[in-house]
Amino acid sequence: MVLASLLFATMGVCVKLASSGYTPGEIMFYRGVIGAVLMWLLAWHRGVSLRTQVPATHFWRSLSGVIAMFLWFYALGKLPVATAMTLNYMSSVWMALFLIGGAAMLGSARVDGRLVATVLLGFGGVALILRPTIEHDQLWHGLMGLLSGVISATAYLQVAALARAGEPEVRIVFYFSIGGAVFGALTTLGTGIHGHTPQGAATLLGVGLLATAAQLMMTRAYSTGRTLVNASLQYLGIAFSFGYGVLLFNDKVTWMALAGMLLIVGAGLSATLLRSRSNAPPDTANAPLET
Repeated sequence: MVLASLLFATMGVCVKLASSGYTPGEIMFYRGVIGAVLMWLLAWHRGVSLRTQVPATHFWRSLSGVIAMFLWFYALGKLPVATAMTLNYMSSVWMALFLIGGAAMLGSARVDGRLVATVLLGFGGVALILRPTIEHDQLWHGLMGLLSGVISATAYLQVAALARAGEPEVRIVFYFSIGGAVFGALTTLGTGIHGHTPQGAATLLGVGLLATAAQLMMTRAYSTGRTLVNASLQYLGIAFSFGYGVLLFNDKVTWMALAGMLLIVGAGLSATLLRSRSNAPPDTANAPLET
């Protein structure tokens, strides 16, 4: 899980570097193509069929997932790496909010006050993080990063449904990669495709390879380890991203941004712990979106 977090953070650096020469849709297209090819090879090596009996669920999972990833890639190109990463990791807090809303609408379960406190804690962290960005006219980009976390939470629910249907992770990742490639290609119809430079091609290849390797490591960690421990280690990705931002992009260190990150990490861990104790949703739903 530690290595997966490092690779995801490194992938974020590649996305930010690639964003200077490619649109988010282009990055998604190449990332999807590389991921689909690698998953096809892995499925062939393991003897796993890619034929599915639940195509509709794969479609909705891919749709929500690729939209969230598109918004995240957009935010990564405009915001400090650690800020964009943290806003996307708000998905655990959003899932807690979904649980609260579901309990309130059904009227059959008491709303857990601890979940309410967790959500408020997470939003307090968001306010502290976005406060510095407002001063730099980056509020729109910050909101896009925040929205990526919201949609990520819905995508996790679809992943959980696929896991309950008995779909292997290779098949789930394969169809998600196909969806990313198709969505990315469609977004380039109006903007066109940029030419490649050696550096640009290297960053695109890095995005695809790093994301796929990290996803496989993360899947292995969640399938064999404890959910809360993995969720805790997953947040190391924010620390790695923060280090990359300071060292490579001269991102400024502010006390509000640091405090906001700590609040969101605490809220995410609390939400994961409360969901684990209530046995909902399953472990698969705690995995990062970038599959």
